[in-house]
Amino acid sequence: MNIDVLEMTPTKAEFVMSDTSPTFANAMRRIIVADVPTMAINDVEFHLGPIMEEGGKAYESISPLFDEVVAHRLSLVPIPTDLEQFNLREKCACGGEGCPSCTIMYSLNKKGPCTVYSGDLEPLGNEQYRVKDDLIPIVKLADDQALLVYATAELGTGRQHAKWQATVGAGYRYFANIEIDSDKCDVGCSCVEICPKGVLAKDGRKVVVKHPEKCNLCNSCVEMCETDAITVTGDPTKILFRFETDGSVSAKDILLKGLKILEERFEHVREQVSSLK
Repeated sequence: MNIDVLEMTPTKAEFVMSDTSPTFANAMRRIIVADVPTMAINDVEFHLGPIMEEGGKAYESISPLFDEVVAHRLSLVPIPTDLEQFNLREKCACGGEGCPSCTIMYSLNKKGPCTVYSGDLEPLGNEQYRVKDDLIPIVKLADDQALLVYATAELGTGRQHAKWQATVGAGYRYFANIEIDSDKCDVGCSCVEICPKGVLAKDGRKVVVKHPEKCNLCNSCVEMCETDAITVTGDPTKILFRFETDGSVSAKDILLKGLKILEERFEHVREQVSSLK
C-alpha cells in the first residue's frame, strides 16, 4: 500500500491510499475514531460552601447548571495530548494513583458576573497543557455566584466514551477514473460548466481532467454530455481518505498512531495463525 499526502495540517488530513481495498480503509477509519487515545477530563471536584473574596465579599459556590452538566461540558473540552509522554492510567507505573505520566491537573476559579470559558482552565504545572481552544463557553455566572473546581484529565479512547474521540469527520471514497473519448467529444464544454468541483477544464481544442482528486463521483458531467464521451468510475484499489481532529492531537500523530495500532493488530493475528497446528 502507498500513501500520497494531499493535505496535512494540525487539524486536517487528506491523502490517497493506493494498492489497497475498502476493507483496509474502513479498518483505518474505525481505528483512528475509536482506538487512538487522547486526554480528556474524567474527574471534576467542586468546592462546597462559600467562596470569600479578598475584600470580604462572599460568593455562593453554585452555578445555574447542575454540577453534573458543568462536569460534562468540561470533559468535552479538547486537552493537548502528547502520545509519547502519557500512559493509560490503569497501565501506569503509579498503579492508577495518578501521576504526571498519566494525568494532567487543572483548576478553575471564576467569580460572577461572567461567562466561564474553556480558557479559564489553568494547568497545574506545565503551561504547555493549556487548552488551545479557549473560547468554548461552559456556564454563565450571576453576580453572587462563583465556581471553584479541580479537574483531572487522563488518557482514554473513543471506544470508552466520545469525550476521548480526537478524530471527527473521518471518511473515504473511491478515487475517480475519468476517461474522455476525444473522438466523441465535441468540445462543447457543457461538462466543464456543470461540474460542481471544477474537475474538468478546457485546454485548447480538448477537455482535460484537471483535478481528479476533487471528483466525488456525482456523474453530472456524464449526464450532461450528449455525445457519451465521458466515463466516470470509482477505483476500489485507490481511495481518497479525509479526517479532521478536535485539536487535542495533531492529524499527523493520529495517522501515525492509527497505522501503528493497525500493524500491531495484524501482527497479533499473524502470531495466532502461525501457532495453529
